[in-house]
Amino acid sequence: MELSPPAGRRLAKFENPDWTASLEPRAVVPLVRLETLWINTGTLCNITCRNCYIESSPRNDRLTYITAAEVSAYLDEIEDHHLPTREIGFTGGEPFMNPDIIPMLGDALRRGFQVLVLTNAMRPMQRPRIKEGLLGLLAEHDRRLKIRVSLDHYTQALHERERGAGTWIKTLQGLDWLSENGFNIAIAGRMCWGEDERALRAGYGKLIAERRWRIDPEDPSQLTLLPEMDGSYDVPEITTRCWDILKKSPADVMCARSRMVVKRKGAAAPVVVPCTLLPYEPAFEMGTTLAEAARADGGMFAKGAVKLCHVHCAKFCVLGGGSCS
Repeated sequence: MELSPPAGRRLAKFENPDWTASLEPRAVVPLVRLETLWINTGTLCNITCRNCYIESSPRNDRLTYITAAEVSAYLDEIEDHHLPTREIGFTGGEPFMNPDIIPMLGDALRRGFQVLVLTNAMRPMQRPRIKEGLLGLLAEHDRRLKIRVSLDHYTQALHERERGAGTWIKTLQGLDWLSENGFNIAIAGRMCWGEDERALRAGYGKLIAERRWRIDPEDPSQLTLLPEMDGSYDVPEITTRCWDILKKSPADVMCARSRMVVKRKGAAAPVVVPCTLLPYEPAFEMGTTLAEAARADGGMFAKGAVKLCHVHCAKFCVLGGGSCS
């Protein structure tokens, strides 16, 4: 860490890992315990959403498909080092496009982890091979497998404004199938429509009741409403003073309890990054193993702790109170 702010010039926001533009010490988040390990299965997706923070699409393969063997190595590391990890999350892109998705889910479930999959529940998930694999996992592991479906709004018009024409009915069909077969399901909605949380939960609740989905819209773990992820916003930086001002703790932030594994196109091996929000930033690579990530030091890290030097850290995690788990 730089012990004093740079002299002789003004800093831009999120330029210096240790100091904000106002020359105050930047907030840092230590890893309290690794409760959730996220696996990015690859950025390829069957659709292109208007405001996807990771820019997933049918053509974006900047993060390539991770393999079952590569995921297994991280699960081995958790077991070998007796890490307190309870949940393995799979995100994308669209996870069900990865050809190894069923073996990866099965590996994590057989080791006793809770497993969470983030999906749009559309055609990739609805292929016969995937349905058969999911039904097999359900029969063996029941509710330890949770599938969270992205439904941006409770109306077709606003959902399709983000995801494109024809996406609404396909997602509803996927949710119908999951619910009818007894899967542990949840919905991820968005808070970008000018409605307050109460109105959003009421709107989703009406749709859920009409479709007879097994979801409680008042339970944040079953209906997660995510703050907007627009990187163009002018967001305040988070200083060490902010914790007291906001009455929040560093332990409340996503990177206090999770890490994510990504595999960059052309890379020899996957790498660990602090969270799901920073998949492309080379400065936030912590190493190729969880052990290396725990020791990451210099630049954006301080002995494994993460310096909140990105707009998403401020907007989504601290000010928005968001978390992907």
